Amino acid sequence: MEFRDLKAQYLKNKTAIDNAIQSVLLSGHFIGGEPVKQLEEKLAEYVGVKHCITCANGTDALQLALMALGIGENDAVFVPDFTFFSTAEVVPWVNATPIFVDVDVDTFNISPQSLEEAIISVIKEGKLIPKAVIAVDLFGQPADFYAIRAITQKYDMLLLEDGAQGFGGRIGNKKACSFGDIATTSFFPAKPLGCYGDGGAVFTDNDEWAELISSYKVHGKGEDKYDNVRIGLNSRLDTIQAAILLEKLKFFDEEIDICNKVAEEYTLRLKDIVKTPIVKEGMTSSWAQYTVCVQNSEVRKKVIKVLNENDIPTGIYYKRPLHQQEAFQFERQYNRKNCSVTENICGCCLSLPMHTYLDMRDIQYITEKIAHAII
Repeated sequence: MEFRDLKAQYLKNKTAIDNAIQSVLLSGHFIGGEPVKQLEEKLAEYVGVKHCITCANGTDALQLALMALGIGENDAVFVPDFTFFSTAEVVPWVNATPIFVDVDVDTFNISPQSLEEAIISVIKEGKLIPKAVIAVDLFGQPADFYAIRAITQKYDMLLLEDGAQGFGGRIGNKKACSFGDIATTSFFPAKPLGCYGDGGAVFTDNDEWAELISSYKVHGKGEDKYDNVRIGLNSRLDTIQAAILLEKLKFFDEEIDICNKVAEEYTLRLKDIVKTPIVKEGMTSSWAQYTVCVQNSEVRKKVIKVLNENDIPTGIYYKRPLHQQEAFQFERQYNRKNCSVTENICGCCLSLPMHTYLDMRDIQYITEKIAHAII
């Protein structure tokens, strides 16, 4: 059994994906080219924004977005304490300070209430300027963007949507990566829309930011890559990865629908045994992960042991809050806000296999083993 069965996905769509790769090999153009242009157009159309600028990975996408927004020294950037390291890692790279905010106990996304409390605290301290919020679409579900947007408008702040795990999710009919002033995603293989290497993208309706990102991602180019008008990065999406993503985008929504059926079956079987994921009314998750919470870390160890003995893979996302990571201790004077919900979740969360190719017998087998371990 696979945690994310990328091999099964490839075998089902082998001919189309192989043909796409072959077309790039035969063209002899491996950087840029028509597949990248087509992908950017189709992704922008899919999300419902004016611009999509692809890049080398999701972390670069976040950094490019912060650079375009002009985030820098003395700026406070508010990020959820419960997320992957890269969400906050990029903030010091632009000389800004990450402020860690607690998350909602049910969705695990950034808590609007905790966010406003953290903003007020920073204003009272008077050392930093509250400049931006990075809201993460964790595990596939969009953050509470309408509540978050009200807060950013109240305090005249920018909103960046980290849709690395949420691409394909929705609030009503509005797609993930369309909620922020600027948004990013990742095409890491295990993400909802993944390529066969690294890849990322930035989304915005702002013409100026789009132009800046297009420059920054190619060494700060002006008219061409030998006309360098600003300090930038080397962050381009490979043409082969673009060709693969163009094919996978064709069946992407179908896979999300199936993953939602898998999640429903999981929840039906586990809701009386563990704390199951809650998708808020009006929202659709793209299910990057199916994450439950058990009673405590000791119970989690027991469940993992039983599942591993039965060849069922698991994952822990995430073992440690960001504010406890050694790399961020130099920011301790600013980032020590109350993140007790995050600390509790880190001690008891557990992610289960989640993908299109799980059948009902697989889910029955997994959930029976979990029940055996707990009850």
